Amino acid sequence: MLPTARGRRPYPGNVRAGASVALALALAVAACSPAAEPGAEGSARATAPPPSAVTPIAPSAEPTASPAPSPSLDPGPPSTSLRLRHVRTITGDIAPKSVVASQTGLVFAQNMMYRHTVTVYDRRFRLVATIADRVRLSRLGHPRLRESVRGAPVEAAFLPDGSVAYISNYSMYGPGFGRPGHDVCSPASGYDDSFVYRIDVERLRVDAAIAVGSTPKYLAVTPDGRTLLVSNWCSYDLSVVDVRHGREVERIALGPYPRGIAVDPASRFAYVAVMGSRNVARVRLRDGQLGWIRDVGGGPRHVVMDPGGRYLYVTLNADGTVAKVDLRTERVVATARTGVNPRTMTIAPDGRALYVVNYGSASVSKLRTRDLHVLQVVRTHPRPIGVTYDAATRHVWVACYGGSIMVFRDT
Repeated sequence: MLPTARGRRPYPGNVRAGASVALALALAVAACSPAAEPGAEGSARATAPPPSAVTPIAPSAEPTASPAPSPSLDPGPPSTSLRLRHVRTITGDIAPKSVVASQTGLVFAQNMMYRHTVTVYDRRFRLVATIADRVRLSRLGHPRLRESVRGAPVEAAFLPDGSVAYISNYSMYGPGFGRPGHDVCSPASGYDDSFVYRIDVERLRVDAAIAVGSTPKYLAVTPDGRTLLVSNWCSYDLSVVDVRHGREVERIALGPYPRGIAVDPASRFAYVAVMGSRNVARVRLRDGQLGWIRDVGGGPRHVVMDPGGRYLYVTLNADGTVAKVDLRTERVVATARTGVNPRTMTIAPDGRALYVVNYGSASVSKLRTRDLHVLQVVRTHPRPIGVTYDAATRHVWVACYGGSIMVFRDT
């Protein structure tokens, strides 16, 4: 077990705030965010029956389920010299909250409690598999939970070699789970803890479940492949998971509404956007020491790091801007207005361009990282909320919450 440090508590002790303080924080974050984070509210819990566990492509189609390492990538022209061009729209029985490229040939879309699935696509935009979130947790390492339950896939993260995907579940639904999560909450709300699924990418099946905090949202694997980090929205903390043993070993208290996570190239520090504040948490991974980059801006939601580990980029959902932070000084050195409610973003492999989805503006903004100059804005379907960059194809995949995925090519 990792050593306990200030701001940390050993598993399974969730941090519990006083009810009055927690309620005030919940109301504050709701007020500062013009478009609340979509979640398991009201009718969102009503869904269609789940499909079978895995629906592969037809046998006559070309096999694509087993990813192969991508060929050596030609760095090509600088990303800032390219323009986004729409190449495909994917629809079907989907409501994607996020899209994440494995960098080995597959893209996973997480469809929350609206479809209870993860849909998997290849680089030709073909549906490879539909993975249902219905499981028996007793078969996945939790013998006391014997009944069939469902999850609500939010985000995905891959091991560095792309062989395993981890999927966060907003809540679990079924016997043993009576208080699913909510977007306005605190540790005092008593919402259920949830699970992260592990998916074997070759077989495209859930093969393990890892207990984490309440309403897990974003997750990230450290570049060394040893640690999985999960931000727990309602328990206000960060789960630290030992990848080798497949279990949570620590939780780190962060405060209201932790969301995006980025890890430096050396796997020394993790940076977590705490959306109910103006701050980004800095966690030293070897001992859990907690520090803060303060006053970055209103409603920090997502973070990405440049390939060299010098700069951190932060979407500020409440401000409608993106901030660039110099990690040597821990100061904001540039900001840019992109649109209403910038949510997720991704960075080109050369580190020169950012791609930001603006939920309230139905657009993607492409920014030059050097000075955050807006290079291009392209329209999307309503409510773009997730984005990923597949390096081998220069494809930018955009998840639109209304039921589509738009694919652009940097060309």
